[in-house]
Amino acid sequence: MSLSAPEIWALIAVIGLGTYLIRFSFLGLLAGRDIPGWALRLLRYTPVAVIPGLVAPLVVWPAATGGTPDPARMIAAIATLAVGAWTRNLLAGILAGGAALYLSLPVF
Repeated sequence: MSLSAPEIWALIAVIGLGTYLIRFSFLGLLAGRDIPGWALRLLRYTPVAVIPGLVAPLVVWPAATGGTPDPARMIAAIATLAVGAWTRNLLAGILAGGAALYLSLPVF
């Protein structure tokens, strides 16, 4: 199914409006109000939940391998998690994962 140019632009506009309304519902309507303590505690976990959800498909089904699991990327993900958890340093985890991927790609 292919869409015409006006249909694509209409779809982009509808998605953009939906995104704006979702963000406005939180930022615009709650601006200047106190957020309850329980909600603030839950919001602290948002990055911890979102980042793995974005990264996991790239590790498990990478586009570079046609969607098949790749041992090199699994090793890099494990190295990133291990170094990040051990050092509690984001940059150290990223560098370790990059180094592990660089070193393990020629092997696999």
